[in-house]
Amino acid sequence: MRESAAPRTRIHFLGAVVFSTFFLYTLYLFNLQIVNGELYQKKATQVTQRSIPIYARRGEIYDRNFDAPIVSNIDSFAIDIIPGEVPEEGRQDLYRRLADYLSLKVEDIERKIPPNYADLYQPVEIKSGISMETITHIAERIDEFPGVTWRNKPIRNYVEKESLAHVLGYVGDITREELQVLYNKGYSFGSVLGKSGIEKQYDHLLRGEDGKQFRTVDVRGRKVGESLTEDQPPSLGSNIVLTIDRRIQKLCEKALGRRIGSVVVLKPATGEILALVSYPSFDPNGFYDSGNPNVFRDLSLDTSFPFINRAIQSQYVPASTFKIILTTAVIEEEVFPVQKTVHCSGSLRYGDRVFRCHKHSGHGSLALYDALAESCDVYYYTMGSDYLGVERIVDFSRRFGLGEKTGIDIPGEIPGTLPSPAWKQRIFKSRWVGGDTVNMSIGQGYLAATPLQMANAVALVVNEGVIYKPHLLKEVRDPVSGKIIEKVEREVLFNSTIRPSTFRQVQEAMRRVITHGTAKVVITTGAVKSAGKTGTGEIGVDDHWHSWFVAYAPYDAPNPEDTIVVSVLVEAANEWEWWAPKAANIILHGIFSNMTYEEVLGSLRTWYLRPVTGREE
Repeated sequence: MRESAAPRTRIHFLGAVVFSTFFLYTLYLFNLQIVNGELYQKKATQVTQRSIPIYARRGEIYDRNFDAPIVSNIDSFAIDIIPGEVPEEGRQDLYRRLADYLSLKVEDIERKIPPNYADLYQPVEIKSGISMETITHIAERIDEFPGVTWRNKPIRNYVEKESLAHVLGYVGDITREELQVLYNKGYSFGSVLGKSGIEKQYDHLLRGEDGKQFRTVDVRGRKVGESLTEDQPPSLGSNIVLTIDRRIQKLCEKALGRRIGSVVVLKPATGEILALVSYPSFDPNGFYDSGNPNVFRDLSLDTSFPFINRAIQSQYVPASTFKIILTTAVIEEEVFPVQKTVHCSGSLRYGDRVFRCHKHSGHGSLALYDALAESCDVYYYTMGSDYLGVERIVDFSRRFGLGEKTGIDIPGEIPGTLPSPAWKQRIFKSRWVGGDTVNMSIGQGYLAATPLQMANAVALVVNEGVIYKPHLLKEVRDPVSGKIIEKVEREVLFNSTIRPSTFRQVQEAMRRVITHGTAKVVITTGAVKSAGKTGTGEIGVDDHWHSWFVAYAPYDAPNPEDTIVVSVLVEAANEWEWWAPKAANIILHGIFSNMTYEEVLGSLRTWYLRPVTGREE
């Protein structure tokens, strides 16, 4: 009995093991297919699924009137190649045919599809901005273009072209370096992003959110069937409205003309930029439709530097416009009576050097108001060296915002240069001397400011102690309904402790520049009363000076909201013609008469078109 029981026990044990194994496998399969079936289905789908971005349509850009876009989108196409679908033996022939259609070199295509991409089944973009006509030609001969596909990829259309190029900037395909930084923000290969200006500053608002198109692929990335995942549509980018007034922008552009320099027009009560012109400029549309693949390189090598926004990225000696700041310091610090005179004989000896006035014959005896009106260098030499001193000059310069960025909402702004004894020791390893103070007193020497900084300096005088942060964005709007999503409020940049009564005296002195001083013969517009200051910046080359003019109008405006500030800088690289105040005269007349540039020329009867043969303040 015992011998027969043993085999039965082993049989029962073996049966139990088999049953248990079968039961456990059944439970495991139940868990895989029923309990967690959906989870594993998703994982399987993810493994066999690829997504292709559906690029969002970029938001449009408007000027402050929100009537017609100054930047829109044009439907165009991008050509892609799927390398894995291109036969090895016909690869070079395909590249040659495609290069002819796309006005490219074969090397350009080979550079985008290196040999290690041969088995890649992901599309690689070859060129964007392709017309429908070109796509039609390729489509009609599709058998000659295996592996070639195309997709819709709108391009930007800059309506105003060169006039607003520095403000608007331009867009371009993302680079590998940019993608490494921006990958976690939703960017991918083929994404378009802003490269400069407003396009770069507010790319996060304009770009929208890309969608995704899914497809099922095999292990080599080849499409094998329809995707089980529903495509995700893209979200449109927001439209943005700028503070720029297109009419004023065009007026300023034509008033400056083809002269290297810049113009800034801002509202001191809010910090809104109404116009910002820099010449020379460039056509951002040229990156797409010029037919020259080297257009960017050519512009970069241009010795006139068209990519530089001279209003915020170039610094110049402020010259006699700086006398506005020194006038404020003299009045506020009460270092010298306003009515007391200084005699100008045409020069001032300081140590072993002779510093000359721009009027070599001298101005005679002048008090403060007439000294600013006539831009007497000797008066300000005396105030700076004998009564204020370098530390107070530096302090007041800083109170006016010199030496610091204004914070305008486009990239690339520079802070200018505000020298001091400590600065000179650090930079040049030499001590500050009295001659440095004398030079700085008339805005010369190491001192340097941007045209926007000088506009802000005038705004401080107009607002009697407040500078609002200059800005170009006015509103963000919904791309479908047009409703305002966000509105930019004014922001205080500087709040001065200088007495308001001091600024009112400076305003009177600036008004005298127009009525009795250096600007009397050129600021002839009867459309508005203005106050301002001329400036002629020496650069160390005979018969070459920077031409400055800063002003505000109306001088007697009952409502501060109606006041504008104008800052014009014409570089010494141009033929000397003292053009800055002449351009400002055109701009002021055009703005307050609601005229175009051509209408202003027909209306004004002045001598601003005659050539100037020598330096004038």
